[in-house]
Amino acid sequence: MQRPETILVVDDQPDFAKGLARLIGSRHPSLEVVLAHDGAQALAILEQRGPGLMFTDLRMPGISGQELLERALALDPMLTVVMLTAHGDVGSAVAALKAGAYDFLTKPVEPEDLFLALEKALERARLLSENRRLRESVAEAETWRELIGESPGIVRLKQTVGAVAGSDYTVLIQGESGTGKEVVARAIHKLSGRSDSPMISVNCPAIPEQLLESELFGHVKGAFTGAERANQGLFLAAQGGTILLDEIGDIPMNVQTKLLRVLQEREVRAVGGSDTVAVDVRIIASTNQHLEEKIKDRTFREDLFYRLNVLTIQTPPLRERREDVPLLAMHFLRRTCNEMKLPEKGLTPDALGYLAGRDWPGNVRELLNFVRRLVVFSPGEVIDAQAARMVDGGGRLVEASACPLGSYQDAKNHALEAFTRAYVDQLLGRTKGNISEAARVSGLERASLQKILKRLGIEAQGFKA
Repeated sequence: MQRPETILVVDDQPDFAKGLARLIGSRHPSLEVVLAHDGAQALAILEQRGPGLMFTDLRMPGISGQELLERALALDPMLTVVMLTAHGDVGSAVAALKAGAYDFLTKPVEPEDLFLALEKALERARLLSENRRLRESVAEAETWRELIGESPGIVRLKQTVGAVAGSDYTVLIQGESGTGKEVVARAIHKLSGRSDSPMISVNCPAIPEQLLESELFGHVKGAFTGAERANQGLFLAAQGGTILLDEIGDIPMNVQTKLLRVLQEREVRAVGGSDTVAVDVRIIASTNQHLEEKIKDRTFREDLFYRLNVLTIQTPPLRERREDVPLLAMHFLRRTCNEMKLPEKGLTPDALGYLAGRDWPGNVRELLNFVRRLVVFSPGEVIDAQAARMVDGGGRLVEASACPLGSYQDAKNHALEAFTRAYVDQLLGRTKGNISEAARVSGLERASLQKILKRLGIEAQGFKA
């Protein structure tokens, strides 16, 4: 993390460096000034302290100022660098400017010249730091906008993603189809230190078995019929970034063996080649299958499973986070209208209740597709429950009574209340008023279910008949 209020002064003459630090401190006593007397010490401070501004001498023994400039900018391209040079080295200073230095001062340094250069350099360092902070904030906000919801399950998922993103370990994402496994993988990548490098997603079942190895690890020219040119493979294409192996449970056994080697050795060998190439890639795998069962069936390697299963994330199905359905529906509605370049439409409370009370076996993906159909087949500006029924292809429905269209929060609360009442009615009807059985079927604690019944004014006794 860059600190724009920290300044690094690098000079092989300690007295000069201390004098420069005193001058800077006299004008800006709140700034932290750190001293280094050679290039190696300076690079260590740059890595550990992350200063936003560096003054460095051009001529130093060992690592020169020019080399230090290049290596410092490789560590942090946003670093602001002011070169210090003797009168006879102005040509070298100009070369340094072309290499990325912001400004230069000639020795002996006059205080007013120093203060003028300092103010300009500080302004630039602060501006770049603020721009970086804003970009990171926008990227993080966009990341969380994809993981939509306020339910306990989605809150836990966000916390897990945030913790996992900070490491570089392999991740296995498990969950039903349509629960957002790829969204989770993208969030991990965006929040990680690899976010500036590529993320490549591989839909493993979509690639024919005979081509999957070549696609992943590459091939040399002439490795097989049709290999008219060499291919570096997706692992090398993702160098420095992240590769998502989507639905890894469908990878054939021979490719599993070679993937295991990549995980163990961190190197790949192209099909038909004899040389290995080191790869620096974070691997994320996802599956909607129970890999432990596939291990028992001998269709998935146990050693590969344990290599992949370093960190595990479980994406919750939509039926376990029904309170998120209105939020998701409104988000998808805005997105679909934007995609179709239409004026933004609205959903009435009874339509939201209808969606919240419907089964979604295809999870979030099914809800997204349903909302797209709603937009296409609903010409008006507002979509109500009747329109939703007409578009629906026959899911299990729970009626929600209509209410006047007010604020979104009011509409959401009304929809959830309608859904809860309809759900409890069906639940008690199925269990004939047996509270213990109803709690077991719903997955709720008995005490929690009784609180819901009391709040809704529903008597279980009335269902015993």
